Amino acid sequence: MQDSISHNEEVVLYEVADGIATITMNRPEYHNAQNSKMTYALDAAFQRAAHDDAVKVIVLAGAGKHFSAGHDIGTPGRDIDTSFERQSLWYDHVNKEGGEFLYAREQEVYLGMCRRWRDLPKPTIAMVQGACVAGGLMLAWVCDLIVASEDAFFADPVVRMGIPGVEYFAHAYELNPRIAKEFLFLGERMNAQRAQQMGMVNRLVPREALRENVYEMATKIAAMPRLGLALTKQALNHVEELQGKRAAMDAAFAWHHFAHAHNELVSGDRLGGYDARKMAQSQRAPDAETKEAAPESTS
Repeated sequence: MQDSISHNEEVVLYEVADGIATITMNRPEYHNAQNSKMTYALDAAFQRAAHDDAVKVIVLAGAGKHFSAGHDIGTPGRDIDTSFERQSLWYDHVNKEGGEFLYAREQEVYLGMCRRWRDLPKPTIAMVQGACVAGGLMLAWVCDLIVASEDAFFADPVVRMGIPGVEYFAHAYELNPRIAKEFLFLGERMNAQRAQQMGMVNRLVPREALRENVYEMATKIAAMPRLGLALTKQALNHVEELQGKRAAMDAAFAWHHFAHAHNELVSGDRLGGYDARKMAQSQRAPDAETKEAAPESTS
C-alpha cells in the first residue's frame, strides 16, 4: 500500500509492508527541502505509523539524489507565511510581528515536531544518501539509527548566517563537543566515513545497496517484541535527558532566535543576507563528482 498524506500532494509518501512503515520525503526536484507543507505531512505520517499496531519499525527516506537539503528558504513552494492546523499548543505565527513570528513558528514545526518524532515509541531508521544538510540533520538525528550511503555528506553551515546551528540543537550529542565545534565553526561537509568514525552514523554501505541493507536491519528489529523495543528506546533516550540534552537544546533555541532578531535589526533580513543559492554555493565541493549541491536552508 502506498499513498500520500491527504491534501499534501504527495510531498510525503507512506507505505507499510511486513511491519515496516516507510515515510519518504518527496520533493526530489528541490532535494527534499522542507517547506511547512512537507513538515506537517511528515508529522501526520509519523503519527499514522505510531498509531498503527501493524507497524513495528519506521524508515525515513528521501526521494531522489539527496536525503534532504534542509529547510526551504528558496523554492517556489516556500510557505513560511501560510497557516496550517496546529499540532501543538503554540499559537499561529502568521499574523505576529517581530521575533514572535519565527519563534512561534519554529517552536511548532522544528523544535516541537522534532522532539515528538524523537520520542515516538517505535524504532526509527534514517536512510541517508547524498546531502543531509542543516534541517536535514534534524530529521536524521531524531531517528534512532542512521544508515548512510558511502557518498552521503553532512553539514550545518548556518553559522555563516550568524546563527548557532539548526533549531534541534543535538550537535554535541551526535558528535564529540570538540568535533561539533569544528563542524559548526567551519560549516564544511563531513563525509559519511568520518560521520561513522565520530559515532553519528551506524553503518555505511554502497548507494546501490542502501535500501537492501536498511530493510534487512528493519526486518530484524521488527521481529523483536514491541514493548521491549519501546522500553529500550525510552531508557536510552532518558540517558540523554540526564545528560542535559533537552535543557541544552532550549538554551540553543533561544540563542538561535536572538541571532535571527539581531540579523533583522542590523540588515533587515532574518537570515543575514543569505538565500538558498548563496548557501548552496558555500557548500560546493571542489571535485566534479560532488559539485552538485542542494539548496541548504534554515528557517
